[in-house]
Amino acid sequence: MADNIIPYIEMCRREGTSLQQGMNFGLGGNHSVILMSVRRNAPYRDRLEDGGTTLIYEGHDEPRGSSSPNPKVVDQPEHYPSGNLTQNGKFHKAAQDAKAGRRQPERVRVYEKIHVGIWSYNGIFHLIDSWQERDEYRLVFKFRLVAVEGEEDFSVPPSMTPVRRRIIPTAVKLTVWKRDGGKCVVCGASDELHFDHDLPWSKGGTSLTEANVQLLCARHNLVKHDRIL
Repeated sequence: MADNIIPYIEMCRREGTSLQQGMNFGLGGNHSVILMSVRRNAPYRDRLEDGGTTLIYEGHDEPRGSSSPNPKVVDQPEHYPSGNLTQNGKFHKAAQDAKAGRRQPERVRVYEKIHVGIWSYNGIFHLIDSWQERDEYRLVFKFRLVAVEGEEDFSVPPSMTPVRRRIIPTAVKLTVWKRDGGKCVVCGASDELHFDHDLPWSKGGTSLTEANVQLLCARHNLVKHDRIL
């Protein structure tokens, strides 16, 4: 469920692979996974736009090595020396094919690092566009993904007219985590936590202020559903 707090090891178990590289295309043949962060010291410049419904995700650098001691001044690679596509290349091809109508949008699970040791599942996104742009030193890939409702059933094709979803901003999540002490506000549980809207989104509640977001455990989040506690 979107907005769940999830340990890194559980993310890897859920996806059936190590997620250290951050970009993981075509897992199981039916979805991809990316790890994002908008923290000040994050290695890449990810950002949210359109009120939190759109993610602009930056591609990944050339691995550091003897031939690339400073990857931040080297163009982000689309191909390996062998000619095979890198993760940048795979996501870029999928985005361009979807944009041209040659395939359905790639479904992407997005996990966000909001603090050391704290990850949040941001739900399903559709990959709809990509491009290259120049930063201070080199060319980088940028990927446009839109947050969508549902879509967790990968046996069903992606919707061509999805309902957009708004992501709770990172700053709000961090404030709520600190305010609620990393525990369910109802029972004090510290596991299986979820960022919950006090006034539900379906009833007009906002994601943009910590005053309308609280921590609930899985049990109390299930009990609440769309009702106001």
